[in-house]
Amino acid sequence: MDSTAPEAAPRGLDAFRRGWQTQIGDDVFQLPAFSPETTGDFRVKGKVTKVHGAAIADLHAASATRTAEVPGGDQDLVAMYIVRRGAWTLGGAPGHGDRAVSAGQFLVRHLGRLTAFETSADLTAKFLVLPPGELKPLLGNRAITGPAESAEVRLLTALTDMIHTTVADLGPAGVAAAQGTLIELAKAVAKGRFDDGESRLAPALARAAKDLADRRLAAPELSPAMLARELNVSVRTLHRAFAAVGEQVGTYIRHRRLHEARLALAAPSRLSVSELAAHWQFADSSHFTRAFKKHFGQTPTEYARATEAASPSPHRPLPSHASAESA
Repeated sequence: MDSTAPEAAPRGLDAFRRGWQTQIGDDVFQLPAFSPETTGDFRVKGKVTKVHGAAIADLHAASATRTAEVPGGDQDLVAMYIVRRGAWTLGGAPGHGDRAVSAGQFLVRHLGRLTAFETSADLTAKFLVLPPGELKPLLGNRAITGPAESAEVRLLTALTDMIHTTVADLGPAGVAAAQGTLIELAKAVAKGRFDDGESRLAPALARAAKDLADRRLAAPELSPAMLARELNVSVRTLHRAFAAVGEQVGTYIRHRRLHEARLALAAPSRLSVSELAAHWQFADSSHFTRAFKKHFGQTPTEYARATEAASPSPHRPLPSHASAESA
């Protein structure tokens, strides 16, 4: 769903509603009425997925939004807001005032009636609608907030990203299992801890560890122990999660570093082999060379020469047949 083009703004909300109803429908969550100012300039794009009785929406708003007067209709769902950029201000229960979810924060609460909200321009956020059955007794009337970088939210985010990419290929049993895992992790977010022996969480834990490793690849402290500490699990639990998806933690880190080193070797102004070895935390250039050749079948120097030979040089004329084709 994409209504971000400025010239499409007057019709943006209609396009967004049609996309939401096609992907989600009104049975899970009905979009509210928006203020006239919002309707006249609605530039929001999103990726939404329905998971049985739940919904996941990744939203990016170029314009600010505000709901119109809310009639106070009944509803029964649990909503979670994970804000990466901008702010999402939520109407509170009578007498409790509004709640602002700022960048880097999450909020989860049960909604028993329609409530007003507004978002800032340049918002990037994840919005989850969840069935209330297991979560409502846990939440009660509380709105639970915390950092979006907590271990539990990292796992939940990794799971939602996996669901976005795989749900179209899942059968009914797979979709039901995905919803069950989503609810289990939402409970973990609300409680601030999760059951690290729960086998359903292994794929999400492995994915969250990979995402974290990818962001810290060049860090000398990157290790299974560091990943486990950041994700609030034991090293044994982390290894079990990787084993469940047929991988090993250390192997994943080494292969990702080798892949990034190979990309660097193909760059116009590349580092030397010894510099690459140091940057990607290999013991020395000999260790790096052996690992590179084992994985790619060539030494770093051989790969760099082959890449350079295959790339036309701006100072070297193209072969005659290539010149004729481009003439």
